[in-house]
Amino acid sequence: MKTINSNIKIKAFAKHIRMSSNKVRRIINQIRGCSYEQALMILEFMPYRACIPISQLLSSAAANAKHNFGFNKINLFISEIQVNNGSSLKRLQPRAQGRGYPIRKPTCHITIIMELKPSK
Repeated sequence: MKTINSNIKIKAFAKHIRMSSNKVRRIINQIRGCSYEQALMILEFMPYRACIPISQLLSSAAANAKHNFGFNKINLFISEIQVNNGSSLKRLQPRAQGRGYPIRKPTCHITIIMELKPSK
């Protein structure tokens, strides 16, 4: 019988997501600490645009767990999730009298760390 190391951490990263980190942070605060299935359900019914890349990243982390370690997706929960500011895309908006006003389009980096649920 194979023993499972319970302190294995499954990681997934999404970098340079074209979205403000504040808008993503309000979503990840809702799913922090949830199980994999519960987090997918919450993300599916939230009306925000930020839910799509977060759910893709969550599915990617679960696929990493299944492929690399052979873990069942049902036994996973989100132990840590964070979002950080990325670099901004710098653009110019033409204005009156030949001036150019800067536009900064923010990006963010999302990190998900999942673990196995503690067995009872």
